[in-house]
Amino acid sequence: MTSKPSALGTFERYLTLWVALCIVVGIALGSLIPEPFQFLGRMNLARVNLPVAALIWLMIIPMLLRVDFTAIGQVARHWRGIAITVGVNWLIKPFSMAVLGWIFIGWLFRPWLPEGQIDSYIAGLILLAAAPCTAMVFVWSNLSDGEPNFTLSQVALNDAIMIVAFAPLVGLLLGLSAIVVPWDTLFLSVVLYIVVPVLAAQLWRRYLLGSGGLTATLTALQPVSLIALLTTLVLLFGFQGGQILAQPLVIMLLAVPIVIQVYLNAGIAYWLNRQCGEAHNVAGPSALIGASNFFELAVAAAISLFGFESGAALATVVGVLVEVPVMLSVVHIVMNSRRWYDRA
Repeated sequence: MTSKPSALGTFERYLTLWVALCIVVGIALGSLIPEPFQFLGRMNLARVNLPVAALIWLMIIPMLLRVDFTAIGQVARHWRGIAITVGVNWLIKPFSMAVLGWIFIGWLFRPWLPEGQIDSYIAGLILLAAAPCTAMVFVWSNLSDGEPNFTLSQVALNDAIMIVAFAPLVGLLLGLSAIVVPWDTLFLSVVLYIVVPVLAAQLWRRYLLGSGGLTATLTALQPVSLIALLTTLVLLFGFQGGQILAQPLVIMLLAVPIVIQVYLNAGIAYWLNRQCGEAHNVAGPSALIGASNFFELAVAAAISLFGFESGAALATVVGVLVEVPVMLSVVHIVMNSRRWYDRA
């Protein structure tokens, strides 16, 4: 059974505007009334911020309700697109981001960045790229006229891989960056932000399927993920508002490898699907899934591992800043290149 997301409403179509407004509101509130944000920032358990965790669960669980893990059995139907996306997600994207981070942040931009935060910035970029997007994938697929069964099976497979691969991959890449990995906190983040939401969503999904209430629940919960996302943005940019206002050049420099990484991986996935003869409605979501990042998990993991005031947390927040507008531009490219693609 699959659950195709409904057509985007007015709220979703103007998501970039709401994201921009929340960023402005968060920065303004964080600068004008920092005390409430500092209070929320101190609500930690084992270095995991509880308000952020609650908001991330509200973001992730409604989206994961759409994921039917039995759809993994459908991967053979679009095996070429699945193989390409998995390869880009797990074999190219994290490593290419690490290389881009080392080139741009560790070398080219080093003179303009605070020396003590260089490694932390690179760590944040790695965390951003180490997990493929889950929550927003359905939106990007819908906008690109993607094949819903492909998208669903791809997300289910990525989530299954992420449960076992995220922590070792991050540990490997952070180790290569000569950054000390707090393994206990990393594994706790995986449990809290991947394992628990996946299990909770699947148990809830099974109950709703048995009671016949899945469709109604998905409809009722549709705004919850977006509201939680926007609230999280206000909170995160409130935490980071002072740093953002104090160092706009740092924000722009951190955005460079993130934007390059998105277009690079989207282009690789899109081109490989064309070379392998996959249909455009598979190639589009494949490119978008291959390029987008699970920024909710990245932000939570960065805060858990390195703290709110760290360069890693700031780098992942910059990822949030550029994710929506850049991914919408990829959707535009995919949709406007359909005739070129079909001539293959």
